[in-house]
Amino acid sequence: MKTIMLVCSAGMSTSLLVTKMESAAKAQAMDVKIFAVSEAESSRHFDSIDVLLLGPQVRYLKKKIEKAVEGKNIPVQVIESIDYGTMNGESVLAKALALL
Repeated sequence: MKTIMLVCSAGMSTSLLVTKMESAAKAQAMDVKIFAVSEAESSRHFDSIDVLLLGPQVRYLKKKIEKAVEGKNIPVQVIESIDYGTMNGESVLAKALALL
């Protein structure tokens, strides 16, 4: 099972996107765990995730988080604004899995 963590300001705006991603994963019979957290609590999960996605509104955290996960082999990527704005869970899921 692969674990994907989404990070945003408060962990709430990504909740709908998580739901859409979970639906896309279920439709493809994929065994993934997807969850969203705020930036403040993200570091608690670094040892249990495979991919970290940042909401577009917190793209400024990318370098800071990449440094924090250095050596853990966790890809960090900003979710594309168009996918985020349209809540395209299928596209975000595909891009997250492509990072692995």
